[in-house]
Amino acid sequence: MIPCPYCGSENLEGSDTCGECQLSLTELSIPKMASAVERGLVKDRIETLQPKTPFTVTPETPVGEVLQKMTEGSFGCVMIVDGDSLQGIFSEHDALMKLNTDIRQFAERPISSVMTPDPVTLDLQDKIAFAVHKMHVGGYRHLPIMREDKLVGVISIRDILKYLTKRRLAETT
Repeated sequence: MIPCPYCGSENLEGSDTCGECQLSLTELSIPKMASAVERGLVKDRIETLQPKTPFTVTPETPVGEVLQKMTEGSFGCVMIVDGDSLQGIFSEHDALMKLNTDIRQFAERPISSVMTPDPVTLDLQDKIAFAVHKMHVGGYRHLPIMREDKLVGVISIRDILKYLTKRRLAETT
């Protein structure tokens, strides 16, 4: 049971309104942030992470060429774009799971044949907590970042870990 902060009557936990005075109890269900790290995750936006410029290729680019460029540039993923339109994403994980030991037979095929089409994206103004949630639920290590339906960057789980480490260190000093 939770007491109404307005009239003091007891209400069932999770109630939206007080059964006695009918005033809102939703403020009571919002958890208090225990640390600066938690407050930052809920308050700070993805732009705080300074998303990296994405490595992009066209849908027709051969798989072998994409893999070579990913290796040379140490890119964890590549965005497949057609003009200004994001068509898909191809990551190191995709290379392992989709190509594996059959890499030679895919080398000349277009990247569009093995990419993940229509990837989940986030907006630059979304909260970092939302990115963490999307990555966890979807099992993603990289997320394309958009602004006004245009690809502007990419974030990785490493970017979030760096952010958390920086916030935690600031909290302890």
